[in-house]
Amino acid sequence: MTDHIVIIGAYGSAGIAAAERLVDEPDVELTLVDDGQPGGGLCLLRGCMPSKELLSAGAHRFQARHDDRLAGAPTVDLDDVVATKDRHVQGFAEHRRESLHELTERENVEFVHRTATFVDDHTIAVGERTLDADYVVVATGSTQNVPPIDGIEDVDYLTSDDVLDATEFPESGVVLGFGYIGMELVPYLTEVGGMELTVLERSERVLDEGDPALDDALTALYRDEFPIDLRTETQATSVEETEDGGVRLHTEHDGDEGVVEADQLFLFTGRRPALDGLELNRSALDPDPDSEWVEATMQARDDERVFVVGDANGREPILHIAKEQGITAAENVLAHRDSEELAVYDPIHHHVIFAALGVYPFVRVGHSESSIQETDHEYVAVTREARDDGVFKTKAVPEGLATLVVDSDDGTVLGYQGFHHDADVMAKTMQVVVETGMDVRDVPDRAYHPTTPELIDGLVREARSAIEE
Repeated sequence: MTDHIVIIGAYGSAGIAAAERLVDEPDVELTLVDDGQPGGGLCLLRGCMPSKELLSAGAHRFQARHDDRLAGAPTVDLDDVVATKDRHVQGFAEHRRESLHELTERENVEFVHRTATFVDDHTIAVGERTLDADYVVVATGSTQNVPPIDGIEDVDYLTSDDVLDATEFPESGVVLGFGYIGMELVPYLTEVGGMELTVLERSERVLDEGDPALDDALTALYRDEFPIDLRTETQATSVEETEDGGVRLHTEHDGDEGVVEADQLFLFTGRRPALDGLELNRSALDPDPDSEWVEATMQARDDERVFVVGDANGREPILHIAKEQGITAAENVLAHRDSEELAVYDPIHHHVIFAALGVYPFVRVGHSESSIQETDHEYVAVTREARDDGVFKTKAVPEGLATLVVDSDDGTVLGYQGFHHDADVMAKTMQVVVETGMDVRDVPDRAYHPTTPELIDGLVREARSAIEE
């Protein structure tokens, strides 16, 4: 008996990962649905790849400006930045589309370039057709989150999508939101766009997943190195247009009201699952954002034959997570079909934020010292400043620090977090160390040449000494 599996959102990272896992399975018929124009998925078109293209341009200017050996800061050509980004993104997306369309060369695979909506639990409408599915995989990604602020619908605002295409900026702006999107794009607006910004963040701390020491270091660097007025524990209560076409935000902080005026409003208030057009009300699914409506098996809580993966499930909107969730969902579709036990997806924490234009990225792999305190582990945590290793000074990137968390009983490395130059590059090494459960005493202490990973060597030595003591 052949099972018909419909994947909605097949161009995205989660959707194509699920399709590639299922395509060679016997007795499986695949219908891949996506209405993307041109198609390619969020990461390639509006997320990871294009944003890093912009940040890299700003990073060159930032580093030149902070290197006393160089005279003057270079001028960034915004038209060229955006044109180059568009050219590269087009190539990335084309490769993704080709990969998906290659799957349709199989007899058991069909691609439908239309919008999908639910007719009932397992019947999907695509244009004038209806598809009867045994299983449905929803991988529709995410969309911009617009906060419900009084007056927001009556003013002009720019989101991260708009910034990716902008070739000019006004003199001043006010930013709502300083999560990972704000941390990455705010420096771009000041370094490349030449803007002065007021940044409003609702939380007390901007790095909610990092230890206080790293949060303090990151916040201090932003306030010292970029022309921004960063206001934490501050929220906008209403917004209106000014007579000269700018915006006026009314704010509240610790019970006190305030007003911020600027030329342009930017919304970096995160993303939410893109489910609005699916007509889920016709199905058993109830995507309540205040509850875990998708299980760790990637099954929808309300329908065991519907799996929701990637940004669409709201669990953890990160590219590599989306891919792994797609694979997990595909394998669990087969397990459910064969009446076998389903796998639970419970990954090691692994986040990278390209803070300070990617010159000083933030990374966390595994536990932080704060999170390990919520477990039964006996541990030691050691911290090292980047400037303690001369190589960071020679590269004119002396800021930042890193922390290593180790089980004090058996030496297992439980976590690493860093806010420093090349932290993103070191993340893979630390992922291998953490996910394989290495004993810190087995991590080689051997530098082949003065390089920034010497920071890890120093942490390893200090952790070994702490365990021995």
